[in-house]
Amino acid sequence: MKFLKELLPYIIIVVVVILIRTFIVTPVRVSGQSMEKTLSNGYIMILNKLGTVDREDIVVIDKRYAGDDVIIKRIIGLPGETIKCENGTIYIDGKEYKDSHAYGTTSDFTEITLKDDEFFVLGDNRVVSNDSRYLGPVKEDYIEGTSNIIIYPFNKIGKAK
Repeated sequence: MKFLKELLPYIIIVVVVILIRTFIVTPVRVSGQSMEKTLSNGYIMILNKLGTVDREDIVVIDKRYAGDDVIIKRIIGLPGETIKCENGTIYIDGKEYKDSHAYGTTSDFTEITLKDDEFFVLGDNRVVSNDSRYLGPVKEDYIEGTSNIIIYPFNKIGKAK
């Protein structure tokens, strides 16, 4: 009984850590160059599983979307919006969208109207990104959460810009 009493605080700590990682926050590693200049291959970020997503948020998308691994992209189009790209310019509901995060020219794509549970995502490095232009919109339940806090490399700790 004494052994169990001594072990109880450690068991509680382990359970709390597991619950936090499962339902609130967890680390996630950037893989690839699709988010360059904002994020580089190997960066480690904190995934926030709580809250809502909005335009320009960096999100982590479940592997069910792309079939390989989780991917990290930026939200461009929101549910119910119509989005297209002509001559490298993105239009949302007919208005030009000024994208300050894009690196490289955005390849044209035909107009698409997002359903109530869909988002349009793009990688910041438009030249190499495999995103909604090719894979289609992302269902809301595929979005695991937002990720905008870099924790590694240590010289980059802070909010992703």
